[in-house]
Amino acid sequence: MLRTFLSLLMTAIFGFLQAQERIALYDTVPNTKDTANISNNTPELYSYIPSKIKHPYVFLIIPGGGYTHIAMDHEGHQVATRLAEQGYCSFVLKYRLPSAKQQMDKRIAPIQDAQRALTLIKKKIAEVPLDGAKVGVLGFSAGGHLASTLSTHFDTDYHQSGLAPAQLRPDFSVLVYPVITMEEGITHNGSKQKLIGPEFNQEDIVKFSNEQNVNSHTPPTFLIHAQDDKTVPIENSYRYQQKLNQYNISNSLFSYAIGGHGFGMHNKQEPREWFNNMLDWLNNLKF
Repeated sequence: MLRTFLSLLMTAIFGFLQAQERIALYDTVPNTKDTANISNNTPELYSYIPSKIKHPYVFLIIPGGGYTHIAMDHEGHQVATRLAEQGYCSFVLKYRLPSAKQQMDKRIAPIQDAQRALTLIKKKIAEVPLDGAKVGVLGFSAGGHLASTLSTHFDTDYHQSGLAPAQLRPDFSVLVYPVITMEEGITHNGSKQKLIGPEFNQEDIVKFSNEQNVNSHTPPTFLIHAQDDKTVPIENSYRYQQKLNQYNISNSLFSYAIGGHGFGMHNKQEPREWFNNMLDWLNNLKF
């Protein structure tokens, strides 16, 4: 009986996921070396549009993985499924992993994909019967670094396509145990090495330490972090929040005493749930 139930449940979940639209980000992937085989590293976007849209907030979900892999399930599709169940539109991004063998400039490949995804989402949402849509970003771990890059680098069009900062700026940010800084002793060394390594220069460390790029136009932000996170220290979130406060930008930090790293939507070590707290914060924001 249990096996039958689980089988039916998995079939239903798989069918739900398969029903989502998969969108190619590009006709021709930019910043690619002529000799590169990118079949295993092609960016895509998965849309989750509920049959009954109940809220104007739209999420670009960016899973983590240390810039070495992408945790598409528990930091991507599962999150989008839950949002859809509550009437929110969302899109899950499979971005390019930085690769010096594949990309002419590996440092900017992920942010190119995030900017492209955001602009595609804004166009697609304009076709949906949704008044006053606000499109934000929700990123986990290294995906949180990419989400915070999207939230602080909108003055730079990484495609050099003439888009204005307003078109490249998310309306809000949700950063879950995010890598924020590239500074030694606080960053996640694996993410730093993969994105801007193996040799480091001070210009790149500053450029991709996103607490140093916060300004008065940075979107309102909800941060989630566990105090015992040994992989990505909570100091990353503290530094970002400190800069947000400096510019009087609306923000909130939901911290756990225990939980470690990579818990996704469900921290099994504490009963409190960040997900619904985040939605309450979002629905009370004044744009």
